[in-house]
Amino acid sequence: MTKTQLMMSLYATLIGAALALFALPAHAQQGAQQAACGPRGDMVAKLSSQFGETRRGIGIGKKNRVLEVFASEATGTWTITVTLTDGRMCLVASGQAWEDRMDDLAYLADAET
Repeated sequence: MTKTQLMMSLYATLIGAALALFALPAHAQQGAQQAACGPRGDMVAKLSSQFGETRRGIGIGKKNRVLEVFASEATGTWTITVTLTDGRMCLVASGQAWEDRMDDLAYLADAET
């Protein structure tokens, strides 16, 4: 695997975990979205100014929702967001101890056989 493929695999894992949250019932999602949603520009500015986070990955989820991973090497914080088709961005998950990694996972190819 190339380094790009390995990084994409890592992002796919993160995105998969976040997309699992979309399996929640609609009324549960609505309650969460009301508490942590806002215009995308405002939310991105807040992630940048308060936490120093920049976008590290992006993908398209169900119902044309845009999933993004923001993180900061300086603060170690990370945030997974979803932007809805109406332009609102919602915070899905966040945490600490972010590391940009480019591990060589080629040895795992042997485990698959």
